[in-house]
Amino acid sequence: MATPDLLLAIDQGTQSVRAIVFDLRGNLIAKSQQHITPYFSEQPNWAEQHGDYFWQNLGQACQNLWAEHPQLRERIAAVALTCQRASMICLDAEMRPLRPATIWLDSRRTDNYPKLPWWLRAGIRVSGLEHMMYQLQSKAECNWLAADFPEVWAKTRHFVQISAYLSYLLTGQLRDAVSSQVGYVPFDHKRQDWAAASDIKWRALRSRREQMPELVQAAEPLGLISAEAARHTGIPQGLTLFAAGADKACEVLACGAIDPEVGCISYGTTATINTSNSRYVEPMPFVPAYPAAMPKRYNSEIIVQRGYWMVNWFKREFAAQEVLQAQEQGIAPELLFDGLLEQSPAGAMGLVLQPFWNPGVRFPGPEAKGAVIGFGDVHTRAHLYRAIIEGLGYALRQGKEQLERRNGQPIRRLRVAGGGSQSDRVMQITANIFGLPAERIHTYEASGLGAAINAAVGAGFFKNHGEAVAAMSRPGQVFEPEADKVQLYDRLYREVYRRMYARLSPLYRSIRHITHYPKH
Repeated sequence: MATPDLLLAIDQGTQSVRAIVFDLRGNLIAKSQQHITPYFSEQPNWAEQHGDYFWQNLGQACQNLWAEHPQLRERIAAVALTCQRASMICLDAEMRPLRPATIWLDSRRTDNYPKLPWWLRAGIRVSGLEHMMYQLQSKAECNWLAADFPEVWAKTRHFVQISAYLSYLLTGQLRDAVSSQVGYVPFDHKRQDWAAASDIKWRALRSRREQMPELVQAAEPLGLISAEAARHTGIPQGLTLFAAGADKACEVLACGAIDPEVGCISYGTTATINTSNSRYVEPMPFVPAYPAAMPKRYNSEIIVQRGYWMVNWFKREFAAQEVLQAQEQGIAPELLFDGLLEQSPAGAMGLVLQPFWNPGVRFPGPEAKGAVIGFGDVHTRAHLYRAIIEGLGYALRQGKEQLERRNGQPIRRLRVAGGGSQSDRVMQITANIFGLPAERIHTYEASGLGAAINAAVGAGFFKNHGEAVAAMSRPGQVFEPEADKVQLYDRLYREVYRRMYARLSPLYRSIRHITHYPKH
């Protein structure tokens, strides 16, 4: 029998589920990826997927891994799960899904939410938080589920993240990682526990304390792989499933961002920049710091909601040529997009894009819209694509400066993960916009590595997360900023991009008032 010395990370993402084996140096030993349909929509703005669909594909990904690498199965020492965040599912008393899970891309709302006492409403009004409370109450899944599906909500015994549901199917225990609690749930982010009984969230939301799962800190056991789960997945029965956290939290950990001087950029469907801290630092007032994928630490996060989704938007609307060419070559169309960056110079010949394709709550505000300025007859779709990449970079640089102000400490190192980090040209643009070296970590599977780090700490291979990160995460290729490009981008950012939102915001409000879109 081989000595168990490997770690299995299960990464349940939006577009695929991956079963990944890492060694104790953070090297990727083997991987199986099962592509999934992210969601289905029975009506506009709906985004749902069946809980059983996730479970079947998770099992298939694991079984494919063992079929291709049968010798690795007996070497697995521990397991950890990382999941897409803010995707919720209703379970009955027998732990059966009552309806499909609502995926984080679902944009339903309701005006039928709990009415707060007058004295609480008055306090919220005086604090200037009326709109934030409206956003919470109208968007919260528990509120619109209770309003739109009252019979389902009446039977809902457990209201949990997808991560908790999959953990239950793996172990038979309804527990979830603390750092998976991101979304419209009654969670106290500072205490990293369910909100106290006196917390206003229990009045604002229709969820109840008894519906919430037990929470477990990162690297603590969620349970043992059950006999039924072992049959379904091929994971050896009795192995411990350790808590890890949401995919973004695991990415930040894998990038080695365990103190505020390291900024972690994720070029994913949602683009983010994060710093990690031992103290609770809200990235902007009244916007919570999320629990990190290590115990009693926090991630301060700035989000560009439609991050690399914009690349998919560009592909759908403007890249038929690359899509056809990619089909002929049997590759992903995005691999050909670097050619578009080669066809356009830094600064996109004056085309500047503000990537607020989705409105926000604080910044950008609810009136926000996307904008592209500087068009001329020289511009092609190649310039538009470059403007998208540069616009995301500008938005994340603005986030960096916000985090530096809130942390009271400059970001000195930049680590980059997510799908966009695979492009050398995107990495170079990032280095030039930020004026800092942009470092890839050594593996593309960052969220999986973050889960594996927690499995390694939980299984006792390392004393703590700092020791595990030092052993399992390291820089890969580093892209140094180019002085001439840095100067160009710095002027475009300071003299143009940073002024765009304030100047366009009144026009956005007028557009919304005139067109009534979006309605809320």
